[in-house]
Amino acid sequence: MATPNYGFEKRQKELAKKRKKEDKLKAKSDRKSGLLAEDGSEIEVEEGDADTAAPGTVQPPAPAA
Repeated sequence: MATPNYGFEKRQKELAKKRKKEDKLKAKSDRKSGLLAEDGSEIEVEEGDADTAAPGTVQPPAPAA
């Protein structure tokens, strides 16, 4: 019977972990730069509308009169 190669399994697990971390960092940087929405779809940016804030920012509610 062949013995399990634990070193290979550990290396594959480490590589998968590293790949996942890099993907998360890339997705985070894309969200920060405003390229993608939270769900991964592209955000359409309308030019010329001065009342809108940058993507990802939260505007405070309007004061009640």
